[in-house]
Parts: sequence; structure tokens; C-alpha cells
Amino acid sequence: MRKSWLAFALGWVVILAGSLLAHAVQTSGGVTVEDVRFAGDKGTTLSGLVYTPPGGSAARPAPAVLVSHGYINTREMQSAFAIELARRGFVVLAMDMSGHGNSTGIVGTADFGGPAALRYLKSLPQVDKANIGLEGHSLGGGPVIGAAASDPGGYKSVVLVGSTPAIGAVFGSAAQADLRNLAVVFGGYDEFAELMWQVDRGFKVGESKALQALFGTTAKVEPRRIYGDISAGTARVLYVPPVTHPAEHFSVAGVGPAVDWFQKTLEGEANPIPAWRQIWIWKEVGTLIGFVGLVILMLATFQLLLGLRWFAPLAQAPEPAVERRGGRWWLAFVLTAVIPAITFFPFMKLGMLFFPMRFFPQWITNQLLVWALANAAITLVLGLVLKSAKPAVKADWLRSVAMALGVVGMGYLSLHIVDRLFHVDYRFWVLGLKPLDRLHLGYALAYLAPWTVFFLVALKALHANLAVKGDGRLAQYASGVLAMCLGFVLLLGLQYGSLLATGRLVIASEPLNTIVAIQFVPLLAVVGLIAVFTYRRTGSHVPGALICGLFITWYVVSGTATHWSPDFQLPIPGRG
Repeated sequence: MRKSWLAFALGWVVILAGSLLAHAVQTSGGVTVEDVRFAGDKGTTLSGLVYTPPGGSAARPAPAVLVSHGYINTREMQSAFAIELARRGFVVLAMDMSGHGNSTGIVGTADFGGPAALRYLKSLPQVDKANIGLEGHSLGGGPVIGAAASDPGGYKSVVLVGSTPAIGAVFGSAAQADLRNLAVVFGGYDEFAELMWQVDRGFKVGESKALQALFGTTAKVEPRRIYGDISAGTARVLYVPPVTHPAEHFSVAGVGPAVDWFQKTLEGEANPIPAWRQIWIWKEVGTLIGFVGLVILMLATFQLLLGLRWFAPLAQAPEPAVERRGGRWWLAFVLTAVIPAITFFPFMKLGMLFFPMRFFPQWITNQLLVWALANAAITLVLGLVLKSAKPAVKADWLRSVAMALGVVGMGYLSLHIVDRLFHVDYRFWVLGLKPLDRLHLGYALAYLAPWTVFFLVALKALHANLAVKGDGRLAQYASGVLAMCLGFVLLLGLQYGSLLATGRLVIASEPLNTIVAIQFVPLLAVVGLIAVFTYRRTGSHVPGALICGLFITWYVVSGTATHWSPDFQLPIPGRG
């Protein structure tokens, strides 16, 4: 029991250490960070983080920048831009687009919330209203274009990162603007080159006819050459860093050009620092440490609860049905690892038919559920065909449910605390775990049952087929973790190996789902870790499956966009 308490304390220490590091970086130099809500258009409420540099006040207003994340992301995805701009003396509003994060409405509502966010930024007393910039990554170009169109003279410069002025049309926005002092930052390995600029690879973006028209030339646009005149508001510049789409907001090469452009086009920067001198990565390191601490805390909580008298009946020695690692074991391992990965793209496409609705309003979550439940069905069929072993399992449902609620509840409490104290969450790059507001909690309750069904089937098969009698601890954990995530490691290796070698993905028609799949590697590794940890202590798949069902539902729902509202219309081709 003493070791369990030490692990529990270690989890809290790691969480607090990581969160303090993240907080120290994002407030470096005296910057303050405030979590805000403000009125949007069409009855929506928008969410944001306001970064205010030291000295910024009504008496000494500072230049300001509105920044926006991309599709199925949240305001925290813009922390690299926000941190670097704020510590140089810019006020920054990192917004949640409508239908994302803590902003209400659905994707695309009122030009993605951009006009309302610009109005709110200009209402802040510490903002110099004559020196405002706009920046958006990917679909975040939608609110930027909407904001610029709503107030053509209300800003001085724009940066589109991995985006295009036509991006808003993806979700029905008709906003257009003659953008002032525009910088386009587009990765040479951007997965969306064909969709965004009609070229087959990012390094060829300068050859795009649409980009050339935007720059007022019929020749290839030369990177870093300034076209037009900054003082007249007609400047244009292209940057092509050698990065992928999700690395455009997570690399020095992607963030630097945006910072550099605002330093050139906005006046009043209080703390000039070279654009390439960046510290934001340490904030991400801090929130990653927090995520690791969360996993430690949840596992330690499980061990502590298991030591209580009421939960003691759950503690059983596992009784694996597999005698050794033979051909059948390796076949089961390969199928467990590979099938979820090779079915990911087709089942995600099929999942588009699971349209958003009142109780299931997140289209991406719906697609993921189709993938998950289809794989559960495949697992059941394979179990019958291959005559998988059926180890004896005692399922104490009441105690297992209570255990799962206690474990995930402790993890949620830790996130609630660091969110309130430090305005940080648990994340690294595309991996991100946020608190649930009341609206998203309601969504989570609806999505919980199907996710739990998936994990009950998947983890039962995992232990029935791969748990081997007499296996040591290392072999058990390696088998469980690799079986869960190795297929996606291989899938991403193929996709990005081809992208780096040829400039194109192997399956070029799946850029979005390829990026979505990046999260599966760490998430499924954590699922495998939880599955083995709980099985070793209970001899049952049920507690681990219930914990994973709660955890993954929380993760997906909190970070995915909302697509349904009472006036939502199905996207039927040919309908106006």
C-alpha cells in the first residue's frame, strides 16, 4: 500500500511540475493569461485566452493579434504563436472558433466567430486599435477572412498559415476580403497542397495560379520576396518552410514567419526579439509532463482503490488461456495490430453517413465510432472463425463501474485544478486533453455507451489472445501496448515516409484522417498500458475497458468540433 501512495504522490508531483513549467513559459516576462467568454453573433458565446504583455494598459495600449486554430482543434493549438507574440509586446486573443472548444454554435456559424472575436479584441482597453493583426492556421483562415471582411479598415496585416482565402467555403462561409499586408505560410510538405492551392506538393505553392492572382503576378511567386507596399497595405509575401501541415503551428520554421511579419507590419512592439528565438516548445514539454503525470495518477488511484475493503473482491490473479507464443499467438498479434489501421480510412469514410444529430452532434466523433464499432464486429467474427481461447473471467460490474469512475474522476479533478490555477491542460502537439464544460459533458454521456462497448470487446480479445501463462511483466506490457498502437505506427510511417520522399502521401486522398491518426499512437499506447495494468491485478478485462471507455470518450468529445444545431441541414448534393 505504501508503494501505491508513493505512486499517487508522484503523479501529483509530475502533474504540478509540468503545469508550473507550462505556466511559467506562457507568462514569461510578465505576460498575463486570462480565460474569457464574450458574445458572438447569432446568439453564440465565444471562448478565448487573452495574453497581455507587461505594461499593456489603457494608458499604454499595445499592438494586438487575433489568432485562430484549425479544424477540430482548440485555442491552445495557437499557444506557440500567442506565447511568442505576447512576450514581444503584443496583446493576443487566441479564440475558439464557433463549434470548437468552449465556444457554442456549430462549425462555420457567423463566419466561424471571426467578426465577433475581432470586435472583442478591439474593445479591450489595452489594445492599440490602429495596430491589429489577424492570423489563422488551416480552417482558422475562415474566422480571419470573416473578421477582415467585417471590418476592412480595422486591421493592418494578415497571416494565413497552411490556409487559403477560400478556406471558409468548406463550411459554407461566403466571406471575402481584399486582404491587407498578407503573408502566406505554407509548408513544403503540407498534406493539403492540392486542396488549398491546386498544386501536387507544398513546395510548388509558388506555381499556384490562385496564389499568383492573389499576389498580382503571372510568374512563379518567389518565397520571402515582398510584393507590393507595406505602407499602402498592399504587401504580399510567401514563406515555404520545410514542414508538414500539423507542424506549421508546431515548429520554429512555421511560427517564425508569422512573428516576423507582424513585427514588420505592426507598430509599437515593446520587446523586440528575433523571430527565430522561440521558447514555446517548453510550454508543450510542460503540458506533456502533465499528461504523463495524469497516467501515473490514474494507475496509482486504481491500485489504491483496489486496496480498499469494498473493492478487494476485484483483485484476482489472471489466468491466461494461451500456453506459449506460437503461430496462433503471432497471428492474433498481427491481426490485432493491423486490422484497426488498415480499416481506418475506409471506415472513417463510411462513418460520414453517421450524420450529426441531437445526441450525437460531432461528425468526426461519429466517424470514429463507426470505425470502432466496425472493428469490434470484426473482432467478434474473427474470434468465432479462429476459435479464440475463452478464459474464465469474473465480471463484478458494480465494483468495476465504481472503480472506473473513481480512477477517471481523479484524473479529471487534476485537470480541473491545473486549468483553474495555471490556464493549461494536458497536451503535446496534436495530442490534447481538455476539461468538459456542461454542454460537452452532455455529449460525452451520449457517446460513452458505444465507446465502452468497443473497449469491452477489444480488451477481452486482447487478453484472451495475447496474455500468455508465465509471461513476465515486460513481455506483458510490450505485447499489450504494441498490439494496440503498432498498426498506426506503420500506417503513419508509410504515409509520411512517402510524403517526405516524394512530396505526396501514399493515400493522397486522406490528408485529414492521416493527421487525425497521429493521435492514435500515444492514445492507443496508453489504452494498452491501462489494459495490461488492470488485467494483471484483476484477471478481468472489464475494469480496464470501463476506464478506457470513460477516458477516450472524454478525450474525443472535449477536443472535437460540434456540427449539429436545431437548424442543421444534411449536406445533400445538389441542394442549395
